[in-house]
Amino acid sequence: MTRVLFVVTAADTWTLKDGTKHPTGFWGEELAIPHKIFGEAGWEITIATPGGKRPTLDRISTGRTAGLPGTLREVAAHLETIRGALDRPATLSEMDPDDFDLVFYPGGHGPMEDLSHDEASGRLLAKRIASRRPLALLCHGPAALLAARSGDGAWPFAGYRLTALSTFEEKLNSFGRKAPWYLEDRLREGGAHYTKGALPLMPHIEVDRTLYTGQNPGSSKQLANRLVQDLS
Repeated sequence: MTRVLFVVTAADTWTLKDGTKHPTGFWGEELAIPHKIFGEAGWEITIATPGGKRPTLDRISTGRTAGLPGTLREVAAHLETIRGALDRPATLSEMDPDDFDLVFYPGGHGPMEDLSHDEASGRLLAKRIASRRPLALLCHGPAALLAARSGDGAWPFAGYRLTALSTFEEKLNSFGRKAPWYLEDRLREGGAHYTKGALPLMPHIEVDRTLYTGQNPGSSKQLANRLVQDLS
């Protein structure tokens, strides 16, 4: 059976450049839709967070502006079915990526707050990419890549072609204009070959070797289906 590790943010606020704490967490669609697709494929899924803390759903991701009504209903229904797993996540620092066929990071602004500098997550990511086994990250999930370092201190994702939420997309939210830093900028500065779709908020994915990335929440289904196709 294919085993998947979902690494989910435990942050419930995002610190903006003016010092205010903006309520956040994981983005519903980015967790629920891939989780549902993987479950329907018969895959076994483990959810882990920093410290084993219960993750927080970003309430903006359930609002009318977050997606089509049918998608929002699908997301809400699936999150309800996995409430038990979300209430009792595994502890991230206890996870060995070698135990899983796929490691998957959904987004939300939460990873900008915690996973971007989480040492346990950084070690897991460095080990995973070195093993040349599938790793996937979605939207703000690639913020976690910033915490990874190789044994020589280099960033192991330099030279990879990847995507993540663009700076333009970030600034579509009024509070996004107060971001202390932008993910697209940091990935480029680190040496990644960042790409984005021709139109904002439309599905866009990149696959480079064993690294799979999706640009935004609308990329959730396309990314998950590609992973099922490639790993089946």
